Amino acid sequence: MQTLLIAGTDTDAGKTIITTAFRAYLQKKKSHLVTALMKLLQTGEIGDEEFYCQYFDDAVIPLRYQAPLAPPLSAKLEGKSIDLNIVRNRLLDLQKSHDFVLVEALGGLGSPITEELIIADIAHDWVLDTILIVPVKLGAIAHTVANVALAKQYNIKLTGIIFNCVQDYTPTQINQWTPKGLIESLTGISVLGYFPYLGDVNSLNLDELANISEPIFSQLI
Repeated sequence: MQTLLIAGTDTDAGKTIITTAFRAYLQKKKSHLVTALMKLLQTGEIGDEEFYCQYFDDAVIPLRYQAPLAPPLSAKLEGKSIDLNIVRNRLLDLQKSHDFVLVEALGGLGSPITEELIIADIAHDWVLDTILIVPVKLGAIAHTVANVALAKQYNIKLTGIIFNCVQDYTPTQINQWTPKGLIESLTGISVLGYFPYLGDVNSLNLDELANISEPIFSQLI
């Protein structure tokens, strides 16, 4: 059994589409594996669960809160607390019955999940191998270095970095804003690749997502 946490540098890194593409790759290219997809929790009335439901009927989101805010703030507005035992137990159940479990984080590694804990705490305490999703943009080098430093501080096993083209940038912009060699030199972490800009992602099916993402995810499994 293998579990992989899909973390990011910030809220709009593209974790959801890349997690979806990874699951598509596993289902289409590694069909002998029994896979699961889980998001730690969701805030907001409409969000990642609705996106996942376009492709899968078994995505798991153990906790959900209405306001699109940081989880401890969203839960507080409802007069609730965040019981991570519910999330942890759901993950343990999935791990017992699946070969490969993808877990989408929320926000960045430094984002709060409770009033005391950040995503990096979860990755460390639950011993989750992690990949880091970084949106291609000016400033991506600093964001990547800072998040890798945080991961190392928490003794998180980072298995790689994926740069996500959230807009239709030119090759020159991509190379200048997210230079593979420099970032690998600064962080000591392998860059697995660049996820392309997809435009209207809702128009893509699982086969297309699997083919697009295969060059990246075939390095992991």
